[in-house]
Amino acid sequence: MKYSKEHEWVKIEDGKATIGITNFAQESLGDIVYIDLPDIGFKIVQFEKFGEVESVKAVSDLYAPISGTIIEINPLAETNPETVNSSPHENGWLLRVDSFNLDELESLMSESEYLKII
Repeated sequence: MKYSKEHEWVKIEDGKATIGITNFAQESLGDIVYIDLPDIGFKIVQFEKFGEVESVKAVSDLYAPISGTIIEINPLAETNPETVNSSPHENGWLLRVDSFNLDELESLMSESEYLKII
């Protein structure tokens, strides 16, 4: 996994990039009650806003850790947003993209680098 300073993560597997928010982000937000994500086919751009997450505490913007075209949205995150609280790195992923540029990963942090900033 690679991490952004905005507390999103990306994991590359089988030619797809899976994106979610970090455990630190979900703990900071508290109980997540709603997630607003773009539709399949939408092109996200690295470090630009692509959605919002609403918790009992606040509404926070989501920023793309990598550019790409959305090919899948996690139905659990949409229908049961609390899944992001209970499993932010496994079952609570937000979306998957393809058509990404692996060079963009160089702009992100490793786990050890991310842990230092939190």
